[in-house]
Amino acid sequence: MPTNPPVLYTPQVESFENDEQETICELNETFDIILNKTAKDYGHAVRSVHAKAHGILEGTMTVKGGLPPELAQGLFANPGTYKIYMRISTNAGDILPDAISLPRGIALKVVDVPGERLPDAAGTTQDFVMVNGPVFQAKNAKKFLGSLKMLAKTTGRMESTKEVLSSVLQGVNTALEAVGVSSSTVQAMGGAPDSDPLGETYYSVTPFRYGDYIAKFSIRPVSKDLTELTGKEIDTKDQPDAIRATVQAEMQHLTGEWEFCVQLCRDLDKQPVEDPTAQWKEEDAPFVAVATLRAEPQDSWSEENVQKVDEEMRFSIWTGLAAHKPLGNINRARKATYEHSSSFRAGFNRCPIHEPAA
Repeated sequence: MPTNPPVLYTPQVESFENDEQETICELNETFDIILNKTAKDYGHAVRSVHAKAHGILEGTMTVKGGLPPELAQGLFANPGTYKIYMRISTNAGDILPDAISLPRGIALKVVDVPGERLPDAAGTTQDFVMVNGPVFQAKNAKKFLGSLKMLAKTTGRMESTKEVLSSVLQGVNTALEAVGVSSSTVQAMGGAPDSDPLGETYYSVTPFRYGDYIAKFSIRPVSKDLTELTGKEIDTKDQPDAIRATVQAEMQHLTGEWEFCVQLCRDLDKQPVEDPTAQWKEEDAPFVAVATLRAEPQDSWSEENVQKVDEEMRFSIWTGLAAHKPLGNINRARKATYEHSSSFRAGFNRCPIHEPAA
C-alpha cells in the first residue's frame, strides 16, 4: 500500500501553454470537417467523437458511507443514491460497422447532484466520460490535433479498407499483448479487440480535482453477470451493429453492477497532471471504490431512451461540480470542443440539448 499522503490540489498543479487558444480554434475547425461530412452523409448530425452508441442504460449510483476524509469529497462527500444514465459507445466520429474495432467508451450522467457548479455548467448533473484503456494517445491538445486532422481526411470514406486494416491491427495488438505490451496507438487505429463492452473496465485517463485533492476515475464490473463477459469477443463479421444487438440481448436478463473507483494522486512526478500518456501505476496510487453503479434488466436500445439520451443529451466533463474540475491541457481543450460539437448537433437537428432532472 502507498505510504505517501494524497497531493493537495492547488491551481499551480496545472501548467498552461501560450498557444492553447489557437490550438482549440484549430481543433474546432477540424471537428467541423467531421461534423459537416457526417451530417451530410446521414442527413442528421452526430457527435464529433463517440458518434455510435451501443447501449443506453438507466440505473442508480449509490455513494458508500463511512469513507475516509480523503475520499469523502465532492459528489462522494456524503452517502446517498442518485439516478444515472449510461451511454456505451465507440470512439470514432462517424458511424462505422462494428468490424472496424476501436476503443470503447462509457459516459455517465449522475442526476440532481447538489453543490457549487463549474462555470457555465448547466443543470444539476455530474458527468464522467471514460474509455476502456488507462492512457490517452496524445500528450497534449496540439499533438492530438495532428491525429485528428488525419482522421478528418478519412471520415466517411473507405469503410471496406478500414475493416481490412482493423483486422490486421487486431492481430498486431494480440501479438503485442501476448508478450506483455499494450499499445493505445494500435488500438486507437482499429486494433482494439471486439470485446463485449459490458465486461470492460473504463478509465477517465485524464485527472480531475477531487475536492481538496487530485484524482483519476475508473468504472469496473463487479457483478457475476458482468465479470463473466470480461474478455468475451463478439462476432462482428457481416453484422454492422453486432455490439448493440449483443448488449441489448444481454441486458434483457442480466443485472449490471459496477464499482466507481477513485485513484488519488500521491506524487506529481509519478502521477503527472499534464501528461495523460503517463499511466498512474496502481502500486503507487491504487483505485479505491467510493460508489456502486447498478442497472437492472432493461431494453438497452429502447426508442424512448435513444431519443432522450442519445439525441437530446450531451455528456461533457465540464458539466458538474467545481469540486471535480477537469485538470490539464487535454481537459481544458475539451471544454470548448464539446460545446462546439453539441451546439452544431442541436442546431442541425433542431433539437435542443437537455439536462435531466430526477
